[in-house]
Amino acid sequence: MDQVFKALADGTRRRLLDRLHGHSGQTLGELCEHIDMTRQSVTQHLAVLEAANLVSTVRRGREKLHYLNPVPLHEIQERWIDKFERPRLRALGAVKERAEEAMTEKPNFVYVTYIRSTPEKVWDALTDADLTAAYWGHGNVSDWRTGSRWEHRRTDGSGVADVVGTVVESECPTRLVTTWAAPEDEGDPDKYSRVTFDIRPHADIVRLTVTHEDLPGEDALRDAASGWAAVLSNLKSLLETGSPLPQEPWLMPSR
Repeated sequence: MDQVFKALADGTRRRLLDRLHGHSGQTLGELCEHIDMTRQSVTQHLAVLEAANLVSTVRRGREKLHYLNPVPLHEIQERWIDKFERPRLRALGAVKERAEEAMTEKPNFVYVTYIRSTPEKVWDALTDADLTAAYWGHGNVSDWRTGSRWEHRRTDGSGVADVVGTVVESECPTRLVTTWAAPEDEGDPDKYSRVTFDIRPHADIVRLTVTHEDLPGEDALRDAASGWAAVLSNLKSLLETGSPLPQEPWLMPSR
């Protein structure tokens, strides 16, 4: 939290967040258009925001897109703002989201975390049924080949899957793309969301980027923000300490 407040203390960095708040998923060039500053200086400010986890980045071809990461701001909101302003802010957020959905097909939610591990171990932690059961509360079951079906199964022995989908891309140990849907919506392409895991070495640690696209509304986006934050914190704890954090079986929205 100290890094967040330090990042927010600078006016230029707040303006950059304002730009991303109005239109998330911008390139460095787009962000520089309205900032009277050199590209190098803007890059340095973006690095501070990324270190505070306020900004996430995703590469799309030759471009690097910057996204506002709402999780730290959501934590501030919950602690100091929500109990006073929740109804008004939720209404404004719904208006903003509807406008953005009409304008863009860019990812709805991007989360980045850094884990002291290897890409191979992170891949196993995302795809091994026993490991996912340990920190997620559901086991991810598939052969993880492109085109295969996958299931997000309960760990109560019932074998019931709360989420099902298809493996769209599988490049062990660097990239996994899956579709998500509730079992009753399987087969209806309009009811699917899409989750991408990008696993990249970062010095002697791993940078894991989770992109959850095609979420249907503000409630689903908020659930994704809190759900992924909890799941990935548990994953990080498991890989770095050998034990997950105390947790409940988080289930992100399937669409």
